[in-house]
Amino acid sequence: MHVAAHEKQPDVRVAPRRFSRARLATFRAIERASALLGGRAFYRARHLAPGRFRVREERVRVPELPRALDGLRVAQLSDLHGGSFLGAGDLLHVVEAVNALEPHAVALTGDYITHAIEDAFPLVEDLARLRARHGVWAVFGNHDYKARREGELVARLAERGVRFLRNECARVEVDGGAAGRAWLAFTGLEDLEEGKRIDLAAARADVRPGDVELCLCHNPAGARWLAREGCAAILAGHTHGTQIDWPFLRTLGPKHPGTRLQLGPSTLLVSRGLGVVGAPLRVGAPAEVVLLRLERA
Repeated sequence: MHVAAHEKQPDVRVAPRRFSRARLATFRAIERASALLGGRAFYRARHLAPGRFRVREERVRVPELPRALDGLRVAQLSDLHGGSFLGAGDLLHVVEAVNALEPHAVALTGDYITHAIEDAFPLVEDLARLRARHGVWAVFGNHDYKARREGELVARLAERGVRFLRNECARVEVDGGAAGRAWLAFTGLEDLEEGKRIDLAAARADVRPGDVELCLCHNPAGARWLAREGCAAILAGHTHGTQIDWPFLRTLGPKHPGTRLQLGPSTLLVSRGLGVVGAPLRVGAPAEVVLLRLERA
């Protein structure tokens, strides 16, 4: 499974989407009006209160999964979009629900901000409360590179125990007691649209034979290039599950491939996310936490 330095890697980049100035101005006008009318309080009560958001459990069966990893749980949070409709304390009930699941690890799959890096700073304390014995791992989404200040968020969250994987791999040894020991390899890519450097070979350079890989990649559009033997699951977000699943409106955002796809030996899981853009509303696309559970096939 080790990636040789000379091995040619696929180009996983995705062409960035760009909206016209008129469309962007319309989006911002709707956002401002919604915020003035209490959009943040409405969204918190409607979609982030206990019983309002969803915990979506996904069981991924892996042939020859080491027994030490059988039943291992990873909670995924995605697309928070701090800003007009999400601020300090709004994720409190979500974090409590995640901690109650007692995940072995937590994956954060991007889009912490909406318009500026300052949008994400109020979320740091909430994210710092996440608890997982094998770490909280994060990647960036396309929104997070505004003014190229993403390093400031890396530093703030690193102080609170959250590590970003920027074309990197983190190998974690799992002690299963009588079931023995095994290695998880968390690989993380910069965003496929907006990242300056996207290097799949570098992200996988430290993966070793026998490791079970979990790949964090905000945009699911490149997942077909990430699937391979040894990669049990690819965790993505970006699409919001269309956010408002109505004709025409569902086409305004990124193309949503579905919440789960099998790509050869790897399972792609696409989170609908927890935040919103444009308007504090979700229809047919509930805010959710994804709970991945590995099972021995």
